[in-house]
Amino acid sequence: QVQLVESGGGLVQAGGSLRLSCAASGRAIRNYAMGWFRQAPGKEREFVATISSTGGSTYYADSVKGRFTISRDNAKNTVYLQMNMLKPEDTAVYYCAASPRYPRTRSNDYDYWGQGTQVTVSS
Repeated sequence: QVQLVESGGGLVQAGGSLRLSCAASGRAIRNYAMGWFRQAPGKEREFVATISSTGGSTYYADSVKGRFTISRDNAKNTVYLQMNMLKPEDTAVYYCAASPRYPRTRSNDYDYWGQGTQVTVSS
C-alpha cells in the first residue's frame, strides 16, 4: 500500500507560481511512475503530468507543457509539481497518483491516490 498526501495548494494571481508536493508513506515510490491530475468543478478529472520511476522521463498534457514541471526525490519519497505562469483555467483540485506503468495518462491506470489540494488562480 502507498499513502499519498498532497500539499502546497492555495490562492495565487494569474501569472504567479506554486509548487505542489506529494509525500508518500507505506511502500516506497521508487518502483512507481507518478502522476499529477486535476479536477475542476463540473469537469472530469484530467491528466496533467507523469514522471518515470527513476525520474529520467516526463510527459505533460499540452495545456501545461512549458509551464509546469514534474520532478521527484525518491530518497525523500516525494513528488513535486512546479507550476509557473498560472492561468485562471488552471484552477482545480490537484491529485497525485502512483502507477506501476509509464507513461500513463488515464486515471484507471493509477493504483494509489492522494486526497487532493486546491489550487485557485485569480484573474
